[in-house]
Amino acid sequence: MKKIKVLIVDDSALIRKMLTEIFSASAQLEVIGTAADPIIARNKIKQLHPDVITLDVEMPRMDGVTFLRNLMRLRPMPVVMISTLTEKGAEITLEALEIGAIDFVAKPTIDVSNTLNDYAEEIIAKVIMAANAEVKVYEGKAKPVSSAVKSAAGQGKHSADVVIQASPVKKHFSTTDKIIAVGSSTGGTEAFKAFVKDLPTGSPAIVISQHLPAAFSQSFAKHVNDATEMEAVLAVDGQQILPGNIYIAPGDKHLLVERDGARYICKLNDGPPVNRHKPSVDVMFRSVAQNVGSNAIGIMLTGMGADGAQGMKEMHDAGAVNIVQDEASSVVWGMPGEAYKLGAADHVLDLGKIAEQVLALNQ
Repeated sequence: MKKIKVLIVDDSALIRKMLTEIFSASAQLEVIGTAADPIIARNKIKQLHPDVITLDVEMPRMDGVTFLRNLMRLRPMPVVMISTLTEKGAEITLEALEIGAIDFVAKPTIDVSNTLNDYAEEIIAKVIMAANAEVKVYEGKAKPVSSAVKSAAGQGKHSADVVIQASPVKKHFSTTDKIIAVGSSTGGTEAFKAFVKDLPTGSPAIVISQHLPAAFSQSFAKHVNDATEMEAVLAVDGQQILPGNIYIAPGDKHLLVERDGARYICKLNDGPPVNRHKPSVDVMFRSVAQNVGSNAIGIMLTGMGADGAQGMKEMHDAGAVNIVQDEASSVVWGMPGEAYKLGAADHVLDLGKIAEQVLALNQ
């Protein structure tokens, strides 16, 4: 089997050494070189022709985003950002995803040498996934589009049962309000913004669980709010869910939708990760199936793995209408593909067609 050639670009000798050790432990990866800054990296790309690059966000001589912008203009290729778990790191990383980076890995800010290895499985999976993505450039930006690539990492042991037990759809006071429930992961920060950008202020309320670290949540909410006429906020426990608003799960809590009489409310849960994720799409979708039922519209956007597929099937069985992003427009057709395989999808659509379908369903 031909190995995936990786170039590591990071100004920290320790990080370069640790990433080399992590990638060398994978039978699918081969580190063909390292670079301490983008100037050195530029020459090594020409010499070594890597399949994928890991790129530090903050570096001397040229910052990672400037280098990425030049790279995507001159030689588009798969890039995984290595980010810090800080507000500044979040802003820069989200900008890198806008430019065309496929994914990111958030490195710990303290005790890196002892904790980075805890992320080894995730880092390997993301680099393998990125290498299989085809980066296409349009409108001056690179956008990665891939075939169905499955996560190389195994799923976590916990199912949604550890947070919310499976049960039939609950009977509630009747309400006519619809709720749109969205799950997304790899590529989802950009896909979600593309989905909501044309939605009017009177659109049904949206709840979203996007796989992101807690440190990135506030920056993501700001980016979404800037992209749409709707009002985007981080969900607060007990908050009423109202039309025209987007409620984003914080990066360290599960978001559930519950009923309080005829009202919908956000419920935040600090239970264990489900499918290795917190927030988990499966948890949110199951709560929507039980408490919103046929008044819900489910949407699964691009993402690695299978989180949310089972919950989306439960939504479908409860009478919700579900849409999954199609393979051609997804960065990774993992989560949408798994939902489709389970028979959870009523519509399989290009990303650019999803908002139009949602508005039609709400008429």
